[in-house]
Amino acid sequence: MHVLTNMNHGLQQTVRDMNDQAAELQALDTKVVSPDGYDAPGQVSSAYDLTLIARNGMTKPDFREYAATARAAFPGIRKPGEKKRETFEIQNTNRLLTGDFGVPPYQGIAGVKNGNTTHAGATFTGVAERNGRVLLVTVMNPSSEEQHAVYRETARLFDWGFAALGKVEPVGELVPPRSARTGTHASAGAAEPAPGKNAPAQPVQAVAAGRTGGSGPRWPWRAGSSCSRGRGVLVNRRWPLAVAAARRRDRGGEE
Repeated sequence: MHVLTNMNHGLQQTVRDMNDQAAELQALDTKVVSPDGYDAPGQVSSAYDLTLIARNGMTKPDFREYAATARAAFPGIRKPGEKKRETFEIQNTNRLLTGDFGVPPYQGIAGVKNGNTTHAGATFTGVAERNGRVLLVTVMNPSSEEQHAVYRETARLFDWGFAALGKVEPVGELVPPRSARTGTHASAGAAEPAPGKNAPAQPVQAVAAGRTGGSGPRWPWRAGSSCSRGRGVLVNRRWPLAVAAARRRDRGGEE
């Protein structure tokens, strides 16, 4: 993140850009002080805002691919006079994507981001897809003392959400970006056109077979549910995942 910050003309410019993007997404609880995400005086966000930000990220093919990559081969380095080091594997720390002791990979998981700081505790925003339906869940600092509580609680919310589809009334909808309301396209977060009738019935399986291009989520996304000390937000919408993301996940990061 520090490298990207330097490439973007430094700390002040990057913080300004991030706060401008939060305002565009109507993430009104969010204030960025440090681009790296570590605790900083005055830096705050909410489960609702993290869901808005994740939704926006998942409209971008590159972001979807990175978020869904479980493992990747990292290139070695060559020092003067030394033999080039072999590639080595790096692994995503999203335990619902890679699995861990007591936490199996979640069926249909495709991202998004985990984190843990002293003040925020364990946080996680996840997206999963089953039978052509997509859910996005955010959990912040669950009160449970169980190991990997943030992932277990996310999995339980996913289970509830998939089981409840079509059986419950949503409590509301996530707000669209400001540019979507005005009809402008100044931001990458602007709304996309509705999906065509040829969208596959089972997007995950279809992208693995290379039959879809991986279009992004559309408005509106329905929100609901609360959990523990933090807040969980469930949203759902149809959208096929990126072809390359599915292939990388299936092949352990190699193509």
